[in-house]
Amino acid sequence: MAELKLPTEIVTLPSKGLLYPKESPLAKGEIEMKYMTAKEEDILTNANYIKQGTVIDKLLQSLIVTPIDYDELLIGDKNAILVAARILGYGADYQFKYTNEQGQEIETSVDLSSLKEKAIDETLLKKGINEFTFDLPKSGNVVTFKLLTHGDEKKIEAEIKGLQKINPNVTTDITTRMKYMITSINGNRDQKSIREFVDVYLLAPDARSLREYYNKIQPDIEMKFTPEDENYTGEGINIPISLNFFWPDAGI
Repeated sequence: MAELKLPTEIVTLPSKGLLYPKESPLAKGEIEMKYMTAKEEDILTNANYIKQGTVIDKLLQSLIVTPIDYDELLIGDKNAILVAARILGYGADYQFKYTNEQGQEIETSVDLSSLKEKAIDETLLKKGINEFTFDLPKSGNVVTFKLLTHGDEKKIEAEIKGLQKINPNVTTDITTRMKYMITSINGNRDQKSIREFVDVYLLAPDARSLREYYNKIQPDIEMKFTPEDENYTGEGINIPISLNFFWPDAGI
């Protein structure tokens, strides 16, 4: 019997690989992915993965052919892989419902292959270095920060869940994320000092400005669409991501 081969596609990463260490396979700015098979459909309906909230990551790890460290993936690059996986598995036409400005539920469809990469100033990216400098406008403190990876997001989620168990009435999403983003304060890279700064000294206007700058420079794919409605005045509606994004007939 002749050797069977699965078809694959090359997916370009929004970061172009610029922020990964040169020894990382991700530094090439692209990865190879295989088409979805029945094995991946088993993953999508795995009750344990769904309960743990890991089903999409398990799916993507199964589809990626390039030998990468999945935890190393920048969130924007992971989003692009997510869209590519959907297109390779079930096509580019994605139907979903959204609520318009009048509160009405509207059914629509989007051609996922038409989604564009976010326009960023690549001169701000230093090849092989995931770190940026930002002057906090209100306090004048200078911070360096990094773009978060899948591995960082896992740690953030675990820490937030742990803190909620201790005090269910306190929300720590913003401060916890900042503690993982910021890599130094005025040249000080001590983690304890960074955490103290975020908890005690980080002013709300500075935190907002840092988040805005972060979003401005983060390589990503634009996961928004503009409704075909002449009365629509917004800046686009986020395309919802759920299990049905991958398998419309899953009924989950």
